[in-house]
This record gives sequence, structure tokens and C-alpha cells, in this order.
Amino acid sequence: LHKAADAKQPVIINPAAFTHYSYAIRDAVSMLKAPCIEVHLSNPLSREEFRHTSVVSGVVNGTIAGFGAESYALALKAMQNLI
Repeated sequence: LHKAADAKQPVIINPAAFTHYSYAIRDAVSMLKAPCIEVHLSNPLSREEFRHTSVVSGVVNGTIAGFGAESYALALKAMQNLI
């Protein structure tokens, strides 16, 4: 993430288990100068209560979740519209 910030490179990130508590990842994402999209294969809101909070979602351009591997293809399409 730090290299992407320096290079002003767009990022698609799946923070996985770090979604719910990694403020270090949140801080690194907040340094990005280019668009960033958060991706989840499953829908965290349809899972356990503790998975309903993302510390990353407040600093990304958008979140795509719940479409399995297709989530990445959708993120790439969305990224094309952001850059």
C-alpha cells in the first residue's frame, strides 16, 4: 500500500480478517492518492455481527461484496470508471 501511495497507483484490496480491526491498513489506505476499492467475496453483513463493521470502508471509494470471485471483476470495472 505504501508503494501504491508513492506511485499514485489505484488499489483493489480484500482486507479479509483485517477488515474489522486493522487500523494500520486503514491508515495506509488513507495515504493513497489514487482510487481504492474494498472487495469481499462474501457479504460481511450477512455473516456474524462482528463482521458488520469495516474500519477500512470509510477511507475507500467504494466496497463490493457478496459476489464471490466476480467481486474482483466488478471492482475492476468500477475502477475503470474512477481513473
